[in-house]
Amino acid sequence: MEEGKEKILNRMLENVQGQFDRSEGSFFYDILKPMAIELEDVHQTIGFIKEKLSVEKLEDSELEQIIFERTGIKRKPATKTQGYVTITGTVGAVIEEGNIVASETVNFIVQEAKVVGDAGQVEVLVECEAYGPIGNVPAGIVQYFPVTLPGLTGVTNDEDFTSGYDKESDEELLVRYYECIQAPVTSGNKYHYKNWAKEITGVGDVKVVPLWDGDNTVKIIIIDANRQPAAEELVREVQQHIDPDSKGLGEGEAPIGAYCTVVSAVAKPLNISFKVIKDISVTDEERLQNIKDNIEEYIRQVAFKENTVSYNKIGSIILDSKGVIDFSDLMINEQTGNMLIAEDEVAVLGVITIEE
Repeated sequence: MEEGKEKILNRMLENVQGQFDRSEGSFFYDILKPMAIELEDVHQTIGFIKEKLSVEKLEDSELEQIIFERTGIKRKPATKTQGYVTITGTVGAVIEEGNIVASETVNFIVQEAKVVGDAGQVEVLVECEAYGPIGNVPAGIVQYFPVTLPGLTGVTNDEDFTSGYDKESDEELLVRYYECIQAPVTSGNKYHYKNWAKEITGVGDVKVVPLWDGDNTVKIIIIDANRQPAAEELVREVQQHIDPDSKGLGEGEAPIGAYCTVVSAVAKPLNISFKVIKDISVTDEERLQNIKDNIEEYIRQVAFKENTVSYNKIGSIILDSKGVIDFSDLMINEQTGNMLIAEDEVAVLGVITIEE
Protein backbone atom coordinates (compact mmCIF):
# COMPACT_ATOMS: atom_id res chain seq x y z
CA MET A 1 0.00 0.00 0.00
CA GLU A 2 1.34 3.43 -0.94
CA GLU A 3 2.15 5.73 1.96
CA GLY A 4 1.29 9.44 1.98
CA LYS A 5 3.82 12.10 2.87
CA GLU A 6 2.13 12.89 6.23
CA LYS A 7 2.40 9.29 7.40
CA ILE A 8 6.03 9.09 6.24
CA LEU A 9 6.88 12.39 7.97
CA ASN A 10 5.27 11.35 11.26
CA ARG A 11 7.13 8.04 11.25
CA MET A 12 10.47 9.79 10.69
CA LEU A 13 9.74 12.35 13.43
CA GLU A 14 9.04 9.51 15.86
CA ASN A 15 12.65 8.42 15.37
CA VAL A 16 13.96 11.81 16.50
CA GLN A 17 15.04 11.70 20.16
CA GLY A 18 12.48 13.09 22.57
CA GLN A 19 14.58 15.99 23.88
CA PHE A 20 14.45 17.68 20.48
CA ASP A 21 11.59 19.84 19.25
CA ARG A 22 9.60 18.00 16.54
CA SER A 23 6.70 20.41 16.17
CA GLU A 24 5.74 22.05 12.88
CA GLY A 25 8.24 24.79 12.05
CA SER A 26 11.05 23.19 14.10
CA PHE A 27 14.44 22.35 12.62
CA PHE A 28 13.80 18.60 12.40
CA TYR A 29 10.29 19.08 11.01
CA ASP A 30 11.51 21.42 8.28
CA ILE A 31 14.44 19.14 7.39
CA LEU A 32 12.37 15.93 7.20
CA LYS A 33 9.30 17.29 5.38
CA PRO A 34 10.97 17.65 1.94
CA MET A 35 12.33 14.13 2.32
CA ALA A 36 8.82 12.85 3.11
CA ILE A 37 7.50 14.50 -0.07
CA GLU A 38 10.20 12.81 -2.15
CA LEU A 39 9.62 9.45 -0.49
CA GLU A 40 5.93 9.70 -1.29
CA ASP A 41 6.86 9.99 -4.97
CA VAL A 42 9.19 6.98 -4.59
CA HIS A 43 6.38 4.91 -3.04
CA GLN A 44 4.05 5.86 -5.90
CA THR A 45 6.67 4.87 -8.46
CA ILE A 46 7.25 1.53 -6.73
CA GLY A 47 3.51 0.89 -6.67
CA PHE A 48 3.28 1.67 -10.37
CA ILE A 49 6.14 -0.74 -11.13
CA LYS A 50 4.56 -3.46 -8.98
CA GLU A 51 1.39 -3.23 -11.05
CA LYS A 52 3.43 -3.74 -14.20
CA LEU A 53 4.66 -7.06 -12.81
CA SER A 54 1.13 -8.46 -13.19
CA VAL A 55 0.27 -9.22 -16.80
CA GLU A 56 -3.41 -8.55 -16.09
CA LYS A 57 -2.59 -4.92 -15.23
CA LEU A 58 -1.05 -4.31 -18.65
CA GLU A 59 -2.80 -2.96 -21.73
CA ASP A 60 -2.19 -2.41 -25.42
CA SER A 61 1.46 -2.39 -26.50
CA GLU A 62 2.79 -3.16 -23.00
CA LEU A 63 0.65 -6.30 -22.86
CA GLU A 64 1.73 -7.30 -26.36
CA GLN A 65 5.39 -6.87 -25.46
CA ILE A 66 5.41 -8.90 -22.26
CA ILE A 67 3.36 -11.75 -23.78
CA PHE A 68 5.63 -11.88 -26.82
CA GLU A 69 8.73 -11.92 -24.62
CA ARG A 70 7.38 -14.77 -22.50
CA THR A 71 5.71 -16.95 -25.13
CA GLY A 72 6.36 -15.63 -28.64
CA ILE A 73 2.61 -15.05 -29.09
CA LYS A 74 1.72 -11.99 -31.18
CA ARG A 75 -1.55 -10.10 -31.20
CA LYS A 76 -3.67 -10.93 -34.24
CA PRO A 77 -4.12 -7.82 -36.41
CA ALA A 78 -7.36 -6.44 -37.76
CA THR A 79 -8.19 -7.56 -41.28
CA LYS A 80 -10.11 -6.12 -44.21
CA THR A 81 -12.86 -8.17 -45.80
CA GLN A 82 -11.95 -9.56 -49.20
CA GLY A 83 -14.23 -11.27 -51.69
CA TYR A 84 -15.33 -11.44 -55.29
CA VAL A 85 -18.01 -9.35 -56.96
CA THR A 86 -19.55 -9.90 -60.36
CA ILE A 87 -19.47 -6.76 -62.48
CA THR A 88 -21.65 -6.50 -65.59
CA GLY A 89 -21.22 -4.11 -68.48
CA THR A 90 -20.51 -3.72 -72.15
CA VAL A 91 -17.99 -6.05 -73.74
CA GLY A 92 -14.49 -4.58 -73.51
CA ALA A 93 -15.30 -2.19 -70.65
CA VAL A 94 -12.23 -1.73 -68.45
CA ILE A 95 -12.24 -2.19 -64.68
CA GLU A 96 -9.16 -0.64 -63.13
CA GLU A 97 -7.42 -1.44 -59.87
CA GLY A 98 -8.58 1.14 -57.34
CA ASN A 99 -12.11 1.51 -58.72
CA ILE A 100 -14.79 1.53 -56.02
CA VAL A 101 -17.96 -0.51 -55.58
CA ALA A 102 -20.17 -0.27 -52.52
CA SER A 103 -23.01 -1.43 -50.35
CA GLU A 104 -25.24 1.15 -48.68
CA THR A 105 -22.83 1.41 -45.74
CA VAL A 106 -19.29 0.70 -46.89
CA ASN A 107 -17.00 0.92 -49.93
CA PHE A 108 -14.90 -1.86 -51.47
CA ILE A 109 -11.76 -1.23 -53.48
CA VAL A 110 -11.07 -3.22 -56.66
CA GLN A 111 -7.79 -5.14 -56.29
CA GLU A 112 -7.13 -6.14 -59.90
CA ALA A 113 -7.57 -4.82 -63.40
CA LYS A 114 -10.08 -6.72 -65.52
CA VAL A 115 -11.95 -6.37 -68.83
CA VAL A 116 -15.59 -7.33 -69.29
CA GLY A 117 -15.64 -10.39 -71.54
CA ASP A 118 -18.01 -11.70 -74.17
CA ALA A 119 -20.44 -12.90 -71.50
CA GLY A 120 -20.99 -9.30 -70.44
CA GLN A 121 -19.68 -9.85 -66.95
CA VAL A 122 -16.50 -10.59 -65.02
CA GLU A 123 -15.51 -11.61 -61.47
CA VAL A 124 -13.28 -9.13 -59.67
CA LEU A 125 -11.50 -9.30 -56.32
CA VAL A 126 -12.37 -6.42 -53.98
CA GLU A 127 -11.29 -5.41 -50.49
CA CYS A 128 -13.19 -3.34 -47.93
CA GLU A 129 -11.71 0.11 -47.42
CA ALA A 130 -12.12 -0.24 -43.63
CA TYR A 131 -10.74 -2.78 -41.19
CA GLY A 132 -12.96 -5.07 -39.16
CA PRO A 133 -16.36 -6.74 -39.50
CA ILE A 134 -18.01 -3.67 -41.05
CA GLY A 135 -17.17 -5.23 -44.42
CA ASN A 136 -18.85 -8.55 -43.61
CA VAL A 137 -22.00 -8.16 -45.68
CA PRO A 138 -24.51 -10.76 -46.94
CA ALA A 139 -24.68 -11.86 -50.56
CA GLY A 140 -26.34 -9.37 -52.86
CA ILE A 141 -25.61 -6.31 -50.71
CA VAL A 142 -22.83 -4.82 -52.86
CA GLN A 143 -24.88 -3.06 -55.57
CA TYR A 144 -23.48 0.40 -56.29
CA PHE A 145 -20.80 2.38 -58.10
CA PRO A 146 -20.23 5.51 -55.97
CA VAL A 147 -18.60 7.05 -59.02
CA THR A 148 -19.99 6.21 -62.47
CA LEU A 149 -17.57 4.00 -64.38
CA PRO A 150 -17.82 4.00 -68.21
CA GLY A 151 -19.40 0.88 -69.65
CA LEU A 152 -20.23 -0.72 -66.31
CA THR A 153 -23.90 -1.27 -65.52
CA GLY A 154 -24.14 -3.45 -62.44
CA VAL A 155 -22.33 -5.14 -59.57
CA THR A 156 -23.19 -7.72 -56.94
CA ASN A 157 -21.53 -10.09 -54.52
CA ASP A 158 -22.84 -13.61 -55.11
CA GLU A 159 -21.56 -14.88 -51.76
CA ASP A 160 -21.41 -13.52 -48.22
CA PHE A 161 -18.32 -11.53 -47.28
CA THR A 162 -16.98 -12.84 -43.96
CA SER A 163 -13.24 -12.26 -43.62
CA GLY A 164 -13.17 -8.91 -41.80
CA TYR A 165 -12.08 -9.10 -38.17
CA ASP A 166 -11.25 -6.60 -35.45
CA LYS A 167 -7.80 -6.56 -33.90
CA GLU A 168 -7.48 -9.19 -31.17
CA SER A 169 -8.57 -7.58 -27.92
CA ASP A 170 -6.49 -7.53 -24.74
CA GLU A 171 -8.93 -10.02 -23.21
CA GLU A 172 -8.63 -12.43 -26.13
CA LEU A 173 -4.86 -12.11 -26.15
CA LEU A 174 -4.76 -12.89 -22.43
CA VAL A 175 -6.88 -16.00 -22.99
CA ARG A 176 -4.36 -17.31 -25.53
CA TYR A 177 -1.51 -16.42 -23.19
CA TYR A 178 -3.01 -18.34 -20.27
CA GLU A 179 -3.85 -21.30 -22.51
CA CYS A 180 -0.22 -21.37 -23.57
CA ILE A 181 1.32 -21.25 -20.09
CA GLN A 182 -1.29 -23.21 -18.12
CA ALA A 183 -2.27 -26.01 -20.52
CA PRO A 184 0.33 -28.78 -20.81
CA VAL A 185 1.29 -28.23 -24.45
CA THR A 186 3.55 -31.05 -25.68
CA SER A 187 4.21 -32.57 -29.08
CA GLY A 188 0.88 -33.26 -30.70
CA ASN A 189 -1.41 -33.32 -27.65
CA LYS A 190 -4.90 -31.81 -27.90
CA TYR A 191 -3.82 -28.46 -26.43
CA HIS A 192 -1.17 -28.20 -29.11
CA TYR A 193 -3.78 -28.56 -31.86
CA LYS A 194 -5.88 -25.86 -30.21
CA ASN A 195 -2.93 -23.47 -30.07
CA TRP A 196 -1.97 -24.20 -33.68
CA ALA A 197 -5.48 -23.39 -34.87
CA LYS A 198 -5.62 -20.18 -32.84
CA GLU A 199 -2.41 -18.95 -34.45
CA ILE A 200 -4.41 -18.19 -37.60
CA THR A 201 -5.89 -14.71 -37.80
CA GLY A 202 -9.67 -14.97 -37.86
CA VAL A 203 -10.00 -18.02 -35.61
CA GLY A 204 -12.04 -17.17 -32.52
CA ASP A 205 -12.18 -20.47 -30.65
CA VAL A 206 -11.45 -24.14 -31.15
CA LYS A 207 -12.63 -27.57 -30.06
CA VAL A 208 -10.41 -30.62 -30.52
CA VAL A 209 -11.92 -34.11 -30.90
CA PRO A 210 -9.29 -36.87 -30.64
CA LEU A 211 -9.74 -40.25 -32.39
CA TRP A 212 -12.91 -39.04 -34.06
CA ASP A 213 -12.51 -41.41 -37.03
CA GLY A 214 -10.19 -44.07 -35.67
CA ASP A 215 -6.55 -44.17 -34.55
CA ASN A 216 -4.34 -41.19 -35.39
CA THR A 217 -7.27 -38.97 -36.41
CA VAL A 218 -8.07 -35.56 -34.99
CA LYS A 219 -11.00 -33.28 -35.74
CA ILE A 220 -10.63 -29.56 -35.15
CA ILE A 221 -13.87 -27.57 -34.97
CA ILE A 222 -13.49 -23.81 -35.30
CA ILE A 223 -15.52 -20.63 -35.15
CA ASP A 224 -14.32 -17.30 -36.43
CA ALA A 225 -13.30 -14.23 -34.44
CA ASN A 226 -16.85 -12.89 -34.71
CA ARG A 227 -18.04 -16.06 -32.90
CA GLN A 228 -19.79 -17.26 -36.07
CA PRO A 229 -19.32 -20.39 -38.21
CA ALA A 230 -16.01 -20.16 -40.03
CA ALA A 231 -15.93 -19.45 -43.75
CA GLU A 232 -14.54 -22.09 -46.11
CA GLU A 233 -11.45 -19.95 -46.76
CA LEU A 234 -10.63 -19.77 -43.04
CA VAL A 235 -11.19 -23.53 -42.64
CA ARG A 236 -8.79 -24.17 -45.54
CA GLU A 237 -6.16 -21.87 -44.05
CA VAL A 238 -6.25 -23.67 -40.70
CA GLN A 239 -6.19 -27.05 -42.45
CA GLN A 240 -3.11 -26.12 -44.47
CA HIS A 241 -1.40 -24.74 -41.38
CA ILE A 242 -1.86 -27.90 -39.32
CA ASP A 243 -2.09 -30.81 -41.78
CA PRO A 244 -2.25 -29.89 -45.49
CA ASP A 245 -5.02 -31.82 -47.26
CA SER A 246 -5.42 -34.13 -44.22
CA LYS A 247 -2.66 -36.40 -45.47
CA GLY A 248 -0.85 -36.90 -42.15
CA LEU A 249 2.55 -36.34 -43.78
CA GLY A 250 3.85 -33.93 -41.16
CA GLU A 251 3.98 -31.10 -43.71
CA GLY A 252 2.17 -28.75 -41.34
CA GLU A 253 2.37 -28.30 -37.60
CA ALA A 254 0.90 -31.74 -36.82
CA PRO A 255 3.35 -34.63 -36.43
CA ILE A 256 3.78 -37.36 -39.05
CA GLY A 257 0.96 -39.88 -38.95
CA ALA A 258 -1.61 -37.55 -37.42
CA TYR A 259 -4.55 -37.15 -39.81
CA CYS A 260 -6.20 -33.85 -38.96
CA THR A 261 -9.55 -32.67 -40.30
CA VAL A 262 -10.56 -29.04 -39.81
CA VAL A 263 -14.25 -28.15 -39.99
CA SER A 264 -16.43 -25.20 -39.11
CA ALA A 265 -18.97 -25.38 -36.35
CA VAL A 266 -22.51 -25.79 -37.67
CA ALA A 267 -24.81 -22.82 -37.16
CA LYS A 268 -27.78 -23.44 -34.86
CA PRO A 269 -30.25 -20.60 -35.50
CA LEU A 270 -32.27 -19.37 -32.54
CA ASN A 271 -35.67 -18.07 -33.63
CA ILE A 272 -37.13 -16.01 -30.82
CA SER A 273 -40.68 -14.77 -30.38
CA PHE A 274 -42.45 -12.98 -27.52
CA LYS A 275 -45.09 -10.41 -26.67
CA VAL A 276 -44.01 -7.06 -25.34
CA ILE A 277 -45.36 -4.05 -23.51
CA LYS A 278 -43.69 -1.20 -25.37
CA ASP A 279 -42.10 1.99 -24.18
CA ILE A 280 -43.72 4.22 -26.79
CA SER A 281 -40.87 6.75 -26.60
CA VAL A 282 -38.77 4.22 -28.54
CA THR A 283 -39.51 3.33 -32.15
CA ASP A 284 -40.20 -0.26 -33.18
CA GLU A 285 -37.00 -0.29 -35.25
CA GLU A 286 -34.86 0.96 -32.37
CA ARG A 287 -36.44 -1.53 -29.97
CA LEU A 288 -35.87 -4.48 -32.29
CA GLN A 289 -32.28 -3.47 -33.05
CA ASN A 290 -31.46 -3.02 -29.37
CA ILE A 291 -32.87 -6.45 -28.48
CA LYS A 292 -31.02 -8.02 -31.40
CA ASP A 293 -27.69 -6.43 -30.47
CA ASN A 294 -27.99 -7.49 -26.82
CA ILE A 295 -28.93 -11.09 -27.60
CA GLU A 296 -26.15 -11.40 -30.18
CA GLU A 297 -23.63 -10.17 -27.62
CA TYR A 298 -24.79 -12.82 -25.13
CA ILE A 299 -24.60 -15.55 -27.78
CA ARG A 300 -21.06 -14.48 -28.64
CA GLN A 301 -20.05 -14.67 -24.98
CA VAL A 302 -21.23 -18.27 -24.54
CA ALA A 303 -20.05 -19.57 -27.94
CA PHE A 304 -17.84 -22.65 -27.45
CA LYS A 305 -17.86 -22.02 -23.69
CA GLU A 306 -21.29 -23.35 -22.68
CA ASN A 307 -23.40 -26.13 -24.16
CA THR A 308 -26.70 -24.34 -23.55
CA VAL A 309 -28.26 -21.00 -24.33
CA SER A 310 -30.21 -19.96 -21.24
CA TYR A 311 -33.93 -19.33 -21.68
CA ASN A 312 -33.99 -17.19 -18.54
CA LYS A 313 -30.95 -15.18 -19.67
CA ILE A 314 -32.61 -14.40 -22.99
CA GLY A 315 -35.69 -13.24 -21.08
CA SER A 316 -33.57 -11.03 -18.83
CA ILE A 317 -31.85 -9.50 -21.86
CA ILE A 318 -35.19 -8.68 -23.48
CA LEU A 319 -36.49 -7.09 -20.30
CA ASP A 320 -33.36 -4.95 -19.92
CA SER A 321 -33.39 -3.80 -23.54
CA LYS A 322 -34.25 -0.22 -24.40
CA GLY A 323 -37.90 0.20 -25.34
CA VAL A 324 -39.23 -2.80 -23.37
CA ILE A 325 -41.38 -2.30 -20.27
CA ASP A 326 -42.35 -5.97 -19.89
CA PHE A 327 -42.72 -9.13 -21.98
CA SER A 328 -44.50 -12.49 -21.99
CA ASP A 329 -44.86 -15.76 -23.92
CA LEU A 330 -41.17 -16.08 -24.75
CA MET A 331 -40.41 -18.93 -27.17
CA ILE A 332 -37.01 -20.03 -28.48
CA ASN A 333 -37.36 -22.33 -31.47
CA GLU A 334 -40.95 -22.85 -30.36
CA GLN A 335 -39.84 -24.10 -26.94
CA THR A 336 -39.86 -22.71 -23.41
CA GLY A 337 -36.55 -23.91 -22.03
CA ASN A 338 -32.81 -23.84 -22.42
CA MET A 339 -31.50 -24.60 -25.90
CA LEU A 340 -28.92 -27.37 -26.04
CA ILE A 341 -25.94 -26.68 -28.31
CA ALA A 342 -24.14 -29.76 -29.63
CA GLU A 343 -20.37 -30.05 -29.57
CA ASP A 344 -20.09 -29.25 -33.26
CA GLU A 345 -22.63 -26.40 -33.19
CA VAL A 346 -22.54 -22.68 -32.47
CA ALA A 347 -25.65 -20.67 -31.71
CA VAL A 348 -26.52 -17.82 -34.08
CA LEU A 349 -29.43 -15.44 -33.89
CA GLY A 350 -32.22 -16.29 -36.30
CA VAL A 351 -35.49 -14.36 -36.58
CA ILE A 352 -36.83 -12.20 -33.75
CA THR A 353 -40.63 -11.87 -33.81
CA ILE A 354 -42.23 -9.30 -31.48
CA GLU A 355 -45.93 -10.02 -31.27
CA GLU A 356 -48.51 -7.36 -30.51
